[in-house]
Formats: sequence, C-alpha cells, structure tokens
Amino acid sequence: MLSHSLQYVVFVIAVFALYWAVHRHFWPRMLVLLVASVYFYAAFTPFPLLIFLVGVTVDHLLVKGMGRSQSPGVRKLLVTLSIVSNLGLLAGFKYLELLRKTALELVPAAWGLHIRETPFDLILPVGLSFFVFQAISYTVDVYRGKASPEHSFIEHLLYMLFFPRVVNGPIIRASELLERFRDVPTLTPEDGGRAMFRIAVGLVKKLVIADVLGSGIVDPVFAAPEKYASAECIVAAVAYTFELYYDFSGYSDIALGVAALFGFKFPENFNRPYLAKNLGEFWNRWHMSLSTWLRDYLYRPLGGNRVSKPRVLFNLMTVMVLGGLWHGADWRFAVWGGVHGAALGLTRCWEWMVGKPQKPGVPRLAVGMLVTFTIVVLTRVVFRAKNMTEAGEFYARMMEGVPGIANVSPLVWGMLAAAVFFHVVPMKLYTTASELFVRMPVPVRAVALILLGLGIRHLSAVETRPYVYLQF
Repeated sequence: MLSHSLQYVVFVIAVFALYWAVHRHFWPRMLVLLVASVYFYAAFTPFPLLIFLVGVTVDHLLVKGMGRSQSPGVRKLLVTLSIVSNLGLLAGFKYLELLRKTALELVPAAWGLHIRETPFDLILPVGLSFFVFQAISYTVDVYRGKASPEHSFIEHLLYMLFFPRVVNGPIIRASELLERFRDVPTLTPEDGGRAMFRIAVGLVKKLVIADVLGSGIVDPVFAAPEKYASAECIVAAVAYTFELYYDFSGYSDIALGVAALFGFKFPENFNRPYLAKNLGEFWNRWHMSLSTWLRDYLYRPLGGNRVSKPRVLFNLMTVMVLGGLWHGADWRFAVWGGVHGAALGLTRCWEWMVGKPQKPGVPRLAVGMLVTFTIVVLTRVVFRAKNMTEAGEFYARMMEGVPGIANVSPLVWGMLAAAVFFHVVPMKLYTTASELFVRMPVPVRAVALILLGLGIRHLSAVETRPYVYLQF
C-alpha cells in the first residue's frame, strides 16, 4: 500500500474518521492508530512484524531497566545491549549476505576456512534501517535523560510502527512523537487545510516530476548507456539527481501531511538541498532526520569536532562511509559515502587553512553551488548503478564526447525545467499558495483537489512506481 496510491487515500480517510471519533479517549485513539499501523505494514509483508515485535519488546524491557536503575554502570550496560541488539537485527537481515559474498571473494581457499557458498535468502524487512535507527535514538535518549522511560509497551510499539513514517522515515525522535501520545490531539480547519496542501504537493513531486523523469530518461539510459550519446548520459545523471530528491521529498511531504491530520507535527526532512554552497551545507539540507541522527548518535560520540584535526577527519570519513552503507548492503554505497567523506574532509582542511569566508560574494556563492551540485550529480551515478562496473561504464560513456540529445523528449525537458524551477523558487511562494488554499471554501478545495488528481493522471502517463528509498 504505497502512500501515493488510491488505496492509501481510502485507508487514511477511514482511519482519520475513526481516530477523531474517539480522540478524546487515550486508549481508544491509541488502539485505532496501532491497528491501522499494523494493518498498513502487513499490506507490504506481515512476517517482519514478528521481528519488529521482538525488537520493541527487548528495547522496552531495557528502557524500563534504565528507568529503575540508579547505577551508571548498569544503565550503560543496558543501553549498550539495546544498541547491540538493534544493530544485530540490521546486520543479520541486511548485511549478512554481503559479508558472505565478500568473504568468498577475499578469503583464499588455502586458509582452510569453510564459507557458505549458497545465499542465506533472508527476507529484508521493509523499513528496517529506519526502524533500527529510530529504536536506537529512543534508548540512547532515555540513557542521556532526554526522553522518559515511563511509557507503556503499546505506546512504544506505536512509536516504532506509526504508519505515516514506518516505511521510509523520517527518523522521528521520542520528543516528536512518543511523548506527544498523552496529549489530547487537536486539528483546526486551517491546520487540516495546510496538511492537505502538503500531501498534494508531495503527490505532484512523486507522480508528476519524479516518475516522469525516472521512466522518461533515467531508467532507459542507465539500463544501456552505450546506446545513448554522452550528453544524454549527462542529462540522465542530472535527471536522476532530481528524481531522487522529488521522489523522497515527495514521500516526506505526504508523511508530514498525514501525520498533521492526526495532530502530530514532524520536523522537516529536506530544505532545498541543491542550493547548498558546499557539501557540509548539503548534508544539513538533505534527508535531515538521517543527517542529524548521524551527527547526534555517531559523529559526536566519536569526538566530533572536539578532538585533534586528524581525528576529526577520521570521524567525518567513518560517519560518511557508515552512512553510505546504511543505504544498502553493497560496497558501492560505502564508496559513495567515502567520496563524500573525502570531499567533506578536504573542505574542512581548506577552512582550517584559510578560514571560513565571512561574507562571500555572489560569484563565490555561485561557484560553490555549482561545484557542490556537480559532486552530488557525479556521485549519484554510483548510487544509481547496479554495481561499480556499470558505474564505470556510465562514467566512461559520459566522457566519450559523443554528441546528440535526440532521445531526450520534450516532456523530459519540461519536467527538468519544472524540477529546477520549483527547487529554486523562494519558500514564501509555497507558504503563500498554502494559505490561499486554506482560505478557500471547503467545496472549492475539494474541486481543486479533484482537478489536481485528474491533472496528475494526465501528466504522469506512466505506471505507479514504488519509492526509490524502499530498496534501502
């Protein structure tokens, strides 16, 4: 049940009606959300729910233990057990096969070690990476005293499975959801209108811009780059960069809008990342729930900026390589993260040598933006290709200088132009459009949404595509 499908719309309407019918009563509204969340996830595949249930049960017992213990040593042991158990789930279901294949390739037969030759064929639970990181954030926050351990098992389970964000995030902290469950929810007509507008924006991003770019140029060119001109490969790489943004930010818009319909306010996950003037700023604007998680639960515990300069560079590289691997059980993701880590390290070294410019001029800002976007586009090739060999072939085709753009259709050019335009326009335009929508009479809003739906169906003209981040 993808969140850009008609089935999901009907599902949300039904849950919305039940929820607000009982919203003044704590347990009825919690049960409505929990049952809805379990049903939503089971629509993908029910078996991983047992895995998640075991994970939440273990964490809940450890959190309760931290709440009752006054011993720093015991508390540290309990939070360590939580981190190890959650990372064990991630390693077992997501990375075990990668380790097996890597060992087969690297360990010489002369060593006499027996390595399994057949795949493990384990099911990778949908959303496992998001589940694990959110689980760790809660137990670590309890350990640090930033979150309360005094929550019921049902609350803990719903916090982990809340349906608007369980599949593709964002990664939500306890203070943003779990500790809001006890508050009686409210929803004004204005807030409801803004939520509907946010959902509509997300649908347009996904179904119109991302899907058209994906089917119109990205998929065919990456499947057989040798059949296309160098310029067309470059266009495909740029198009994929925008496809990924509009696909994922579209999902986030829908998730934030649906959560708002139930009275919850989630933090933003994107802030026009392709306007960043350096890679550090890019990572402060892209997938912000993941970036802040890596900062708060990995980079700072490693020492962050408080250690020697060589150690700072080591910390940056470690975080980016592990952040890359988080995206998929393939070493090319580690390479992708490593390239970003190296570029961030070089940027940091430059700042140490010459200092940060206090008021950079327009030319310098433009150059920084262009260089940053170019790095992002080039590294996205590794992200999109099936393996490093295909990525190398794609790079080689890009650099061959074969002319021609005959295979780039007017529709693709139009969507690329729209992608750039809607990315660079001031946020005030979105805010103004949202407020205009809110001020419309309800019948006019309904007509506007129906017309939007018909327009989406006419413009997209492609089959519904799953979200890119479902594979991670």
